[in-house]
Order: sequence, then C-alpha cells, then structure tokens
Amino acid sequence: MISSLISSQTINRDGEDIGGSRAQGRSMSSSFRDVIRNVFSNRNILVISITTSLWSICNMSWRPYWSLYLKHVLKASIPVVGMLSMIQSSSQLLFQLPGGILADKFGRRRIIVYGTVFRLIPPIIYLLATTWVHVIPALLISAMASIYMPAFNAIIADSLPHRQRGAGYGAYRMITSLPRIFMPFIGGIVMDMLGYEEGVRVFLFATIFASIVIIIARAKFLEETLVREGRSRSARTTFTSAFEVPRTIWVMMVVATLGGFALRLVMPFMSIYAIEIIGLTNTQLGLVQTLGSVISTLLSMPGGMLSDRFGRKPMILATRCITPLTTWGITIVKNFPQYLTVQLIGSVGAALGGGIWGFAGGPAWQALVADLIPREKRGTIMGTIGTITGVVGAPSSWIGGYIWNNYTPQMPFNISLILGLLAAVIFGLFVKEPRKREE
Repeated sequence: MISSLISSQTINRDGEDIGGSRAQGRSMSSSFRDVIRNVFSNRNILVISITTSLWSICNMSWRPYWSLYLKHVLKASIPVVGMLSMIQSSSQLLFQLPGGILADKFGRRRIIVYGTVFRLIPPIIYLLATTWVHVIPALLISAMASIYMPAFNAIIADSLPHRQRGAGYGAYRMITSLPRIFMPFIGGIVMDMLGYEEGVRVFLFATIFASIVIIIARAKFLEETLVREGRSRSARTTFTSAFEVPRTIWVMMVVATLGGFALRLVMPFMSIYAIEIIGLTNTQLGLVQTLGSVISTLLSMPGGMLSDRFGRKPMILATRCITPLTTWGITIVKNFPQYLTVQLIGSVGAALGGGIWGFAGGPAWQALVADLIPREKRGTIMGTIGTITGVVGAPSSWIGGYIWNNYTPQMPFNISLILGLLAAVIFGLFVKEPRKREE
C-alpha cells in the first residue's frame, strides 16, 4: 500500500514552489486543494506523512496514560514520574546537536533511518518492565533515537515549497494528525475495560509492529535533499556554524527554553491531575484529547495559511499566550465540562501554529525557523536549538514532581503560567520576521 501510494507521486526533489501565484479570487477550498497537491506531490513529505501517521496512531493510544501506568503498575511515585521524564529529556539533549551536525555532513536520509531503527527498542523494554527502574534503559535508548530529529525537521523544511511553507507545515500537521484523532478516546475505553497494565501492553505490541513497517518504508522510499557543491565542511567548521545564526534565532531559543521548561514542569502530571484530583474517568480524558485533536487538526492548515498571508509572528504570539493560560486553567475547573472547555480553547491556540513544545513546534514556528536558516545549516541549527532548550529544560519535570509532592499539586501550574507568559512577552518584543525567506 505504501509503495503504491509513493510510486504514483510526482517527485519534487528540491521542494520548489510548483503552485506559482494564485488568482486573488480563488476560493478557500480551492486554495486548500492547491496547497495539499503542492505539498504532497513531494515524495519525502508523502513518506514521512504516512509513516508518522502510523506511528502516532499506535503511540497516542497509550501515551496519554503512560504516567498513570508508571504510577499504578510500575509503582512510581509522583517525584519518580517527574525524574523519569527528566532522564528522558536530559539524555535527549546529548544527541540533538550531534544529530544536526551529522544531518548536515552526511545527509538527512541516512540519519533518519538509523534513528528510526533505535526507536523500535524502547517499546520492547516497556513490555518486559516489571518496575519503574527497568524503564530507564528504554528512556536512554529513546533519547539516542532522537538523534534523527534535526534531520527529520530539516528534510521536511527542505521539501516544502518555501512560498507556502506555513500552509505546507499546516497541511503536513493536519494529514499526520487525522488518523490519530480518535486514538486517545479508544485508548481510554480500553484502559477502563482492561486496566492500565493490559491496556498499555496491547498498544505496545501494536507499536512494535508499526515500527518495523516504518523502518522498511523510510529506508526504501526516502530521498536525500542535501546536495553539496564542492568539498564538504569539516566537523569543526560545522560545529562553529551552529553558533553563527541570526539574532532572532537566539531570541527564539530563549523563548523555546522558557516555554519548554514551563510546559515540561507540568506535562507529565496533567493526566494524573485530571483523573485523581478533578475526577475524570479514563474514557472522559481520552474524549477530551480526541476532541482537542479534532480542533487542532482541522485548524492547523488554515493557521499555516494565515501565517503565510499575515506573518508568522501574530500566530506564534497567540499560541504562546493561550497555551500557558489554558494549561494553568485546569487547576481552577471542578468538573468534566469545565475541563473540556479549557482544553478545547488550548487546542485552538495550538492550531495557530506557535509551537507549544519549543523548537519542534507548530506550523508557524517551524516555518519561521526555516525562513531564517539556509538549507545547508538547518540540521545543525535545529540540533543546536534542541540542545540548548533541552539543557535548561531537563530538570523541569523532576522539579514539578518535587513541588507537587512537597507543596501543592497546583503550584507547578502556577509557576508554569508565569514562565510561559514571560516567554510570550520576550517573543512579542524582540522577534522580527526576515524580509526575505530562505529557500
């Protein structure tokens, strides 16, 4: 199926703007079709979209309940849940910059395939784990697999038509999100029926099978986008170039660091808060995530198109304001309808494309990064952003767990709100869009 879909596409190797300029009177639905046709006529985007969709279908079935699985099945305390998240985040940062350098030196495809192979191992270890201690090796291997993320982000940026980059990221996000929309809800039903232990294990088996298919598809169908002229740069030169970036990128690193720290401070505990403090069932939690995914998925492409037309900055700033407010908002709700309302507002904010997870964010954020960085340096710079944000954000989950356990469950959310809004203020004051976007 994957082979037939990919082989039928017209390959747009350099990601040029094959749509050209559109008539002003073209309808919105026609514009949507134009963007989707232009974006998915590229073989790499199609391969990555199909494989990412397959991965997220399996992953989003159990991931929302992972903290609860750690707590109730593997007997991890709240601080331990935070510590495990910290281990994964801190170890990931070790591989971001090397991954970016390797992507710019040896190409995107090879690094992506090798990293995807490593990604097969963690779910196998999760299946065999009988205590939270056994999870630690899997977290370290998962972090090692993240070495391909700079290459992954770079190959997407390389392959999108640059004049439709925001809409292109939005289309990619929409298509890859559609298949997984109902998985948190389905996962919640399974958890309520089978319990966390059996429910998570069912989906881990599916994840292992999907990973094997993804490895084969990416190895066979991905094409290299980095074509060098003349001699390749030395590793030292490549490393040095990581710090030769526009001032706006440095400001975005600060924003990503603050925003990422703020969100990681509470993210591992949000499902626990919803279940154990507000009183939601697993099915209700899954339903909220599903409805939120519907909204963010359907609005992601319009959000990207708006960023192409009116600029990246307004979209990103809106997201950076809405996200901390709605994350904090769950601490003042008392029941399921209120929780649902707050989370759906957050989904609208996420759909605007501002990047709630820092450097690896939404369409507008990713498009702005690509606008600022030339093709031959994208892997290295994206890896640098990931490393710097990871270094500072590494202890945030453990700190959040410590504050939860020793003070109140609400206090980490209060701190997260302050840091998130501070990041939004810095972005609004100091980030400027380039006059000319990189190809």
